[in-house]
Amino acid sequence: MKKQTGIWIDGSKAVIVNLIDGKERVEEIDAEVENRVHHYADGNQGVYMGSKHLIPEKRFEERERHQLDQYLDSVLKKVADSDELFVFGPAETRKHLQRKLDTEKAFTALAGKLRGVEPADHMTQNQVVAKVKKFFL
Repeated sequence: MKKQTGIWIDGSKAVIVNLIDGKERVEEIDAEVENRVHHYADGNQGVYMGSKHLIPEKRFEERERHQLDQYLDSVLKKVADSDELFVFGPAETRKHLQRKLDTEKAFTALAGKLRGVEPADHMTQNQVVAKVKKFFL
């Protein structure tokens, strides 16, 4: 019984499609990554402490990086038992996932099962399932 898995991923959610003996099982994982847009009219531009200007952006970016890392970990743990893996999606999150597979020792076995990484637009769940089936068939 071969388990083929496709992951459509972006910064807000991941759709995981498992194909086992021609039957699909779909699962969604919501990302709990903060996205913040700062406008200059918002006010607080940081704090001056002596000669240093402290900006809260650095803390926000660090927190966002940790949240993204935890999100990618949870996605990869869900697909750890797959025989083949296909990753696609818009933006940079798919590239972060591929980089995590390539660099972290905990996921080296899964990295060898990666068959493809492709860009893709936003899709409905049915479109995601169809793309995964087309890729593996």
